[in-house]
Amino acid sequence: MGKLDYGLIFLLGFFSCAFIFLLYFGFGEMVGLVVADDLDLSAPSDWIADEDVLVLDDRVIIFVDNATLSGYEPTGSMRPVLGAGAGGLRVVPESEGQVKVGDIISFRADEKLIVHRIVEKGLDGEGVYFVTKGDNNSVVDGKIRFEEIEYVTVGVFW
Repeated sequence: MGKLDYGLIFLLGFFSCAFIFLLYFGFGEMVGLVVADDLDLSAPSDWIADEDVLVLDDRVIIFVDNATLSGYEPTGSMRPVLGAGAGGLRVVPESEGQVKVGDIISFRADEKLIVHRIVEKGLDGEGVYFVTKGDNNSVVDGKIRFEEIEYVTVGVFW
């Protein structure tokens, strides 16, 4: 290998490292790249009113009708919001109007209960649909219907 070959290898390595550095530190937009366009996730809607939370000296009481407790598998798809050791409060939604973009819902896929965030709500020929995605997943889950939603997570504790 001649000096020219070593020079090309050096330049290729240098520019590869520079490219990775730019992507890693979020400078992709400066060079015209879109690294991720979903970093601005919508927050869940407010299911618990301030007057439904009672803070005492030795405990906190939250009044939520028909709530159940939930736990989460350590899949990583919803980290850091949900993970191993996190607990939650969940309710069964009564209407599709209650469920908003940003809400974290539970639905079944292949007999497994999936807990992901709603990233889109729309209307098609079959009616209202929701598109969900795990916060750490790179692809959406696809359309689901209101009837498929089992729960909405209304509170999380760690």
